Amino acid sequence: MIQYFKNIFIAIWTILVGLKLTFKHLFVRAVTIQYPDVKLKLPERARNRLYVNIDDCIGCRQCEMACPVDCITIETVKALPNEDLGVTSTGNKKRLWVTRFDIDVSKCCYCGLCVYPCPTECIYMTDVYEFSEYNRHNLIYHFSNFTPEEAELKKKQVEEFELEQKMKKAQKPAEANVNNPGGAGS
Repeated sequence: MIQYFKNIFIAIWTILVGLKLTFKHLFVRAVTIQYPDVKLKLPERARNRLYVNIDDCIGCRQCEMACPVDCITIETVKALPNEDLGVTSTGNKKRLWVTRFDIDVSKCCYCGLCVYPCPTECIYMTDVYEFSEYNRHNLIYHFSNFTPEEAELKKKQVEEFELEQKMKKAQKPAEANVNNPGGAGS
C-alpha cells in the first residue's frame, strides 16, 4: 500500500516538474510575433537579396570573380568608338555594354563578398529576405537591359567593326608596297 501512494506521489511530482516552465510562461506576456504582418528588425549585416543598379555597372566583373559559388554571370561587349555610354553616378566612364548580368539566387550563399569589390557600388544587399517561388527558374534574376536577341546583334556589330579594322590594317602595308616597289633605299 505504501508503494502505491509512493508511485502516485512520484507521478504527480514529475508532472509538476514538467509543467513548471509552462506555468511560468502562463503569466508572462507572449513573445510570438504575427508574421508576415509584423516583422523583426534585421541585424546590420543581414544576408538579404542582391540588387544591381545596371545603369552604374561598368562591366568590370569584379563581383563575378569574388563570388565563391559562381552564381553571378556577366557578359560584356566592347563599345564602338562612335558610341558614348555615359558615366556612372560615381563618375566612372562606361566602356562596355553589359549584355548579360544574371544572379542565380538558388546558388547564392549570401556571403556578401560580391558587394565589396565593386568600384561603382552598383551591387548591394537590400532589405528583402523572402525568396519563396513556385518555379526554380524565377530565382534567376536578370538585371541587364538587353534581350538575348539585342545582345547577339550588339556582338555581331562589334565583330563586323573589328573585322573592318583588321582589313584596313592589312590594306595599309599592301598600299605602301605598291607606292614604293623598290623599298626605302631606291
